[in-house]
Amino acid sequence: MASVVGVKTEKRPAADSQDADSNAKKPRKLLPSLKTKRAPELVLVIGTGVSSAVAPQVPALRSWKGLIQALLDAANDFDLLEEEESRRFQKHMQEDKNLVHVAHDLIQKLSPRTGNVRSTFFKDCLYEVFDDLECKMEHAGKHLLRSVLQLMESGALVLTTNFDNLLEIYAAHQDTKLESLDLTDEKKREIQKLYETKSFVFLGCGRTVDDTTFQALFLEAVKHKSDLEHFMLVRREDVGEFKKLRDNMLDKGIKVISYGDEYGDLPEYFERLANEICNRDVSTNSWGSPSQNGEEVQNGFNTQKSLLQG
Repeated sequence: MASVVGVKTEKRPAADSQDADSNAKKPRKLLPSLKTKRAPELVLVIGTGVSSAVAPQVPALRSWKGLIQALLDAANDFDLLEEEESRRFQKHMQEDKNLVHVAHDLIQKLSPRTGNVRSTFFKDCLYEVFDDLECKMEHAGKHLLRSVLQLMESGALVLTTNFDNLLEIYAAHQDTKLESLDLTDEKKREIQKLYETKSFVFLGCGRTVDDTTFQALFLEAVKHKSDLEHFMLVRREDVGEFKKLRDNMLDKGIKVISYGDEYGDLPEYFERLANEICNRDVSTNSWGSPSQNGEEVQNGFNTQKSLLQG
């Protein structure tokens, strides 16, 4: 049985107005409709923004462009692409085409299907790109992963669209086993059922909305979107783009919330959110202990993480 992951927080003394740093950031307020949720009501969808916050010094984790470039470099090192193919992918990136589609094309090229057998060249490239990730995790990033596991232990489910294994690495050190599930049609239907009955929290998934798998799962196939209440925590890099995303997603039942302007703002914000939700679960439990719903099988996803890949 996995041990409960706790998060210790220190109460900061109030700063004197005369001495306070004028450039200090004011913490973002937690949205009431999100912070009042109970952990078993939530499904966390972990995107690339989380990886960027955990190991910001790894270019392949910071953006789709960084990931594609790293995969291209690895593929070229292993002589997996013809020169013309490599130039074509480079040109697509320079022209700033839809990078999610470019990534999918590259993955398909590195993972051709032959009968029922899938080659492992793509996995080889991933191993090369994400080698030795553990030593590249930053302290604040570990706090973020700890908050994710804290919510899981309180009953939340977790899905991820990421290719890296940062969450699995950290979970292993906390004696928590996570499983990767193939995205079969049956699993897709189960996820869509969850989407109609639970509140999804998309964490660091700003660019993921362009992903065709994401759109098919959450934006196109689900009926009665007006009855849903989901949340998307994103970095507000550009005010105009943020407002555009917020208006677009609100029409689909997703409230877009800014955790800050930098990836580094995410760990502190999410730690406060996880503590708020988990502490409420403890206080409302008549036995005074965390809910153990996370250990029950709910639609086949008991404290598991499924790897969503198209």
